[in-house]
Amino acid sequence: HFSPQDSPAGIGHKSLAVNLSDLAAMGATPRWATLSIALPEQNDAWLTAFARGFFRMADTHGIELVGGDTTRGALTISITVIGEVPPGQALRRDGAQAGDDVWVSGVIGSAAMALAYRQGRLFMEQIDAAKVLPALYLPTPRVELGIALRGVATSAIDISDGLLGDLGHILERSQAGAAPVGARLEFAALPTLPVVQSYVHEAVGRDCVLAGGDDYELCFTAPAGRRDAVQAAARSAGVAVTRIGCITAEPGLAVVDADGQPLPIERTGYDHFAA
Repeated sequence: HFSPQDSPAGIGHKSLAVNLSDLAAMGATPRWATLSIALPEQNDAWLTAFARGFFRMADTHGIELVGGDTTRGALTISITVIGEVPPGQALRRDGAQAGDDVWVSGVIGSAAMALAYRQGRLFMEQIDAAKVLPALYLPTPRVELGIALRGVATSAIDISDGLLGDLGHILERSQAGAAPVGARLEFAALPTLPVVQSYVHEAVGRDCVLAGGDDYELCFTAPAGRRDAVQAAARSAGVAVTRIGCITAEPGLAVVDADGQPLPIERTGYDHFAA
């Protein structure tokens, strides 16, 4: 999703980056992509800028554009990415076990807060907004981290629709056909930019961190005894990771404050098919 006023170079960057994030969540090495695009009219300047953002991201990750289609219609961009992973080493959503740590990469909440600011749902000083807007326009897919977590993480997903919603997918898949699992997260442990902390006292600010999405960071689980291996993987990928909670044997997803008291959860994430 993007707004009509967004820069075409930024759209090119983000449209590929968010697809690469799905490969990152499976520990896959990106190889190829196809691009289908519908345009209301021919616009060479727009296409040149879009291609600049798209191919800069492609070159960063060694991706070849191998096909696609161009048609006339409402502006629509559809990308398929293809990657490779050694047999049996793909990160999946169904491996979380009671006692595992829950981790996230980078920082979360910034992109959703930027969108809330743009939509007028959250008032921010312009100097503060300038610190979160790049997260909305130019996300970084954690491809190197996903690869480094092969054999370390027990499950993984990228945070596209919201931390709670996407972690919920891990819990759902991990208990299919096995013992139920849940998760307990510590709100104070969630990694955010300092500027985001200034707004989490507002309901919309907390929602941005817990359920806002558009972060494209990795949420993953790993045995508590492999914390050193997780940190080593993070160092090799050049990205910070933070332990934010644990997988429990009790079903359900709880978020607690600094005193261990549960926080109310009003929603878990973006619903693509909500009215």
